[in-house]
Amino acid sequence: MTDRLFQDRRDAGRVLAGLLAHYRDRPGVVVLGLPRGGVPVAYEIARALAAPLDVFLVHKLGVPGHEELAMGAIADGGVIVLNDDIIDGRGLSPETVEKAAERERRAMRRRERLYREARTMPDLAGKTLIVVDDGLATGASMRAAIHALGSLRPARIVAAVPAAPASTCRELAELVDEVVCASTPSPFFAVGQAYVDFTQTGDTEVRELLRAASEAGGPGAGAQSPGGSGAGA
Repeated sequence: MTDRLFQDRRDAGRVLAGLLAHYRDRPGVVVLGLPRGGVPVAYEIARALAAPLDVFLVHKLGVPGHEELAMGAIADGGVIVLNDDIIDGRGLSPETVEKAAERERRAMRRRERLYREARTMPDLAGKTLIVVDDGLATGASMRAAIHALGSLRPARIVAAVPAAPASTCRELAELVDEVVCASTPSPFFAVGQAYVDFTQTGDTEVRELLRAASEAGGPGAGAQSPGGSGAGA
């Protein structure tokens, strides 16, 4: 599929779930949403596949003064993936990059406490991990997550996104066992172009979805969706 318009993140998750149906009821599958926007997408996938849902923290490293431009990303476990083209092109010093990384490390620790509450990270060794975001541009956040998760010795890593450039999907295919991109718009300008409603996902929504999944013992077919079937994002 080269182009598709999603109503919202929850709609995108249902579409992706259909493309991942071969993982339904398969033992050892864990769905991991990248916060914040990836979690509503991941919730719908986990619910459809009758698989547990969790969150894997990744923070973008924004260029100072131009935070929307990613010079890299940092993931759980301290893994950093840098975009050397952006760093070199902007003349950014190692000190500038490290200062941004340390700021995001602190933010990740705060966010982990907020999202997980009393829950602990599950053991991911030997599991099939479906890593979900709401879309990719450069893919820096997804790459950081993949590198960090690889150190946890999973059996298989699947990257699943509603929309991304075809070139980014091809690059990811060299890092994981399977890539599922529901839409590859061309030309690709921004993730938001793939959505009718791309309202920012809030921390409260992420926490509620994770809590609902946990209370349901993994959001299988019988799980109730907070806020109804539409996206809260």
